[in-house]
Amino acid sequence: MKSNSVSVVVPAYNEGARIELTLEKLVAHLERNFPQYEVIVIDDGSTDSTAEKVRKLAVTNSRIVLRSLPLNRGKGFAVRAGMTMAKGDAILFTDADLSTPVEEIDLALAELTRGFAVVIASRRHPNSIIARRQSCAREAIGRGFNGLIRALFSLPFKDTQCGFKCFTQAAAREIFARATIDTFSFDVEILIIAMGLGYAIKEIPVHWTNAPGSKVRPLNDAVTIASELLALYRNPSIQSAIAKHKPIDDPAD
Repeated sequence: MKSNSVSVVVPAYNEGARIELTLEKLVAHLERNFPQYEVIVIDDGSTDSTAEKVRKLAVTNSRIVLRSLPLNRGKGFAVRAGMTMAKGDAILFTDADLSTPVEEIDLALAELTRGFAVVIASRRHPNSIIARRQSCAREAIGRGFNGLIRALFSLPFKDTQCGFKCFTQAAAREIFARATIDTFSFDVEILIIAMGLGYAIKEIPVHWTNAPGSKVRPLNDAVTIASELLALYRNPSIQSAIAKHKPIDDPAD
């Protein structure tokens, strides 16, 4: 698939301290490399200056689009809202802290061109470069979370939670129309849905830098996340998607 236009979705909750710099970096890279693009910021009920700062930038650049949600609904809801609005041939979402740098967009789009429908960044890929790691406690919790995901769903991916994922427009439309989880477990759900629909998924290495100010509270959110995963596991449609999944070879081979 050749991407003539690119949409970048940025979920944002109380990101007023860095949203301007994030958008400046995104726009600079997209302007240099893509004739048609849009950056969609979903303000997830922020109580700080996030919406105001995005709105000011949108006045001078019509390719920046702001949608403000009246209440904080969760990252999954915000991403889903942005993905359903996006018009690009390729649609990706990235965290507002740009832990995964904007240049990784090029690698993700290259994999779409090779025939993959879904491309996900992986901090645990053997070729990834981690410039600044998370704390030992957060990494341990992350490994435990990934182990639970593998045990419950037999997912083949090393890292389901990296906040940088890219889709063809067709894949994004189908996957996110079926997604239901509003919070941080949504990544697992969309990957299971994608597998059930038969989409070819590529896990790619990235340069990644842990940024301060994460909205995830691993210990406080552990019960919620575990209950969401168990609900997913018991969902008949999810089990059907898992049962349908067969390993998908590299479409370029």
